[in-house]
Amino acid sequence: MSGVLTAGSGQQWESDLVSNLERPGSPLTVVRRCADIGEVLATAATGRARVAVVDGSLRRLDTEAVARLRAAGVAVIGVFPAADSRARLRLEHLGITALVSDTAGPSAVLTAARTAIADLETAAAQPGAAADPRLSLPPTAASIATGQVPAPASIGSVIAVWGPTGAPGRTTVAIGVADALAGAGHPTLLIDADVYGGVLASAFGVLDESPGLAGACRLAGNGRLDGPDLDQLCWAVSPALRLLTGISRADRWPELRPSTVPKVLAAARTLVPVTVVDCGFAIEADEELSFDTLAPRRNGATLAVLAAADRILVIGSADPPGMERLVRALSDLSSMMPTARPEVVLNRVRAGVGSGSDALSALARFTGITQAALLPDDRAATDAAWTHGVPLSVAAPKSPLRTALADLALSLAPKRAPVAAVAPGR
Repeated sequence: MSGVLTAGSGQQWESDLVSNLERPGSPLTVVRRCADIGEVLATAATGRARVAVVDGSLRRLDTEAVARLRAAGVAVIGVFPAADSRARLRLEHLGITALVSDTAGPSAVLTAARTAIADLETAAAQPGAAADPRLSLPPTAASIATGQVPAPASIGSVIAVWGPTGAPGRTTVAIGVADALAGAGHPTLLIDADVYGGVLASAFGVLDESPGLAGACRLAGNGRLDGPDLDQLCWAVSPALRLLTGISRADRWPELRPSTVPKVLAAARTLVPVTVVDCGFAIEADEELSFDTLAPRRNGATLAVLAAADRILVIGSADPPGMERLVRALSDLSSMMPTARPEVVLNRVRAGVGSGSDALSALARFTGITQAALLPDDRAATDAAWTHGVPLSVAAPKSPLRTALADLALSLAPKRAPVAAVAPGR
């Protein structure tokens, strides 16, 4: 028999369920009636339960709690008031797919329990489930991210901008691509998801005290984030470009929970046709924490972005140290996410350290990747942009770097025709 945890705040449906499960011959047995989510998590960690049936109004029931239960091998069933459609929607936003109303009766809960257990076992048995973070996403997002199901035409795309340590120019590329897409008529959202301290706020000269991505993650964690809510947290830096600022201090990284980041991106997909995300550099797992499935992971947010992205731009500096870091980064990315298909961008190409063809040759020799976008070095233009808090299109519209970034953005643009910008909420 499989063990069941209940947390129904003493409601009638919980009493009916427990009475039904205590009958002889029941396929499930009640392990504990829990008073709160903390007791549910503590009991789940003992390995005695396979299912947790929780009331949707339970305090501190959020995406993190759901993720921790699943990590412990416990399927989650959410119970909502039959007349409250918003409560059901909130549970869906938390990532709970097995849902029953409080009037459905014990038999409906048992049916949902069997289905939830089977789904959890199927997900755990998938090859590479532990190695590829894409497979830990909610079913719909995972199907889109891994290419099993194409993203619907009405859903926007996500472009992750990532690269190794050493400041290869991730933020400059992210800003340039987002600005060029917006300038071409594609409403775009630029998100600062650098867990080591983002600088997009200062790049556009806006206040960094705004809730930004951390606020969006809090709303997503409580199942209360949708497109309009996300829009209210964004800055309007141009008619077609929104900015969601990040954390200004590195010690705030726990606010960007891996369980909430995919839900923020899902809301972004409904808001704009294109979302560009500036990521942190590190993706390695902490060896000491890898044995504890519940321990917080600083690089989890970056991995979550890469897993959910439709396209991944890997930025490398086209000089000897930068190329060495890039080669190692591509190897690390392949190890962490075997199904990822990175698109390499070689930044700061200049004659003094070798030509672009030399960099491409080295890239092909050490990684097998034969194609990459080349961005010329233009320190004067980037210095002017950062000094005045404006994108390159304003600071140096004739810069060769700005032209190259516009060409790169064109290759990333949605296939659909540009649309008129929607008036942002801020």
